[in-house]
Amino acid sequence: MFRKLAMASAASLIVGTVAYADGHSKDIVDTAVGAGSFETLVAAVQAAELVDTLKGEGPFTVFAPTDEAFAALPEGTVETLLKPENKDQLVAVLTYHVVPGKVMSGDLSDDMTAATVQGGDITIDLDNGVMVNDANVVQADIETSNGVIHVIDKVILPAS
Repeated sequence: MFRKLAMASAASLIVGTVAYADGHSKDIVDTAVGAGSFETLVAAVQAAELVDTLKGEGPFTVFAPTDEAFAALPEGTVETLLKPENKDQLVAVLTYHVVPGKVMSGDLSDDMTAATVQGGDITIDLDNGVMVNDANVVQADIETSNGVIHVIDKVILPAS
């Protein structure tokens, strides 16, 4: 549960602002904050102390769960993950939503896998729209100064 919250928070930070006239001058975190639909993800990224990392050089590809995705988790999951004693679990969930490098939607192929920063693999399915594991990509290719954000409708969890 904590992993779901952390990943959702990270995703929210990434999906913030869609475009800037000055050429994607905002990083993943600032973009997510500006979007307004990733408050839970941003809170999780802060609790996991991953803000500096996601503001770093990158590039990173973030699959960012929306606030609604976090809200769909079992009751109490997010609150549990945000507790200081669950920081390791939160970090694992959040970093499972991040792939090193900048992967745009045009780079995807059906049934491809990608290694996450957490260490597990995610699977991309293109049969019925774009899916990452069992989450739908609802908005793709939000470019930032240090990578790209793809908004997803579900928190994805690494295998335990």
